[in-house]
Amino acid sequence: MKSAFRKISRVGSLTGGTKWYLSEDCLLAAKRMMYAVEYRRFYLRDLQSIVIWPTRVWLWRMVLVVVLFGALGIAFWQWVDSTAGAIFGGVGLAWVLAELALGPTAAARIRTTGVSVDLPLVGRTRRARKVFGKIDAAIRAARGGVEQPTASVTSAQPAEPIEQTNSEAPSGTASIADATQTNGS
Repeated sequence: MKSAFRKISRVGSLTGGTKWYLSEDCLLAAKRMMYAVEYRRFYLRDLQSIVIWPTRVWLWRMVLVVVLFGALGIAFWQWVDSTAGAIFGGVGLAWVLAELALGPTAAARIRTTGVSVDLPLVGRTRRARKVFGKIDAAIRAARGGVEQPTASVTSAQPAEPIEQTNSEAPSGTASIADATQTNGS
């Protein structure tokens, strides 16, 4: 028998991570912490907004790598061998280039009726539009033929969050304040 849930995203961490599943009527987060798994279910009819924004963690990861591998490269260059120093320097440079290619890390907040939860939905901001597309299609299918306000996604600027709201959005963009004002009145 095939499962009604399909995996849409996975965000790993050193102690576990979070896997996101989507079904016809809900979004499910399975957060693993070592040997325990915590499940959170968000019904699509109750979703008000999903906000993803870039974090500064990726910059600190690059700085740490540059300092660590740079110091090791210089130390090995001077005291051991220039080849060993070049290898450590090359590994550090490759790591920084890979971080730059992957882009900023992301944080996320999911708002439903009555609760706001901070859980990582995507690891990097560049995957946000793909995941939002899947969630938006599921929301449209769950709400059927009734004309509901559609989700909109703002552009991903480094200083601005990417948002998806299920309230009326003025001229293609939306914010949490707009969602609160529309749903609150």
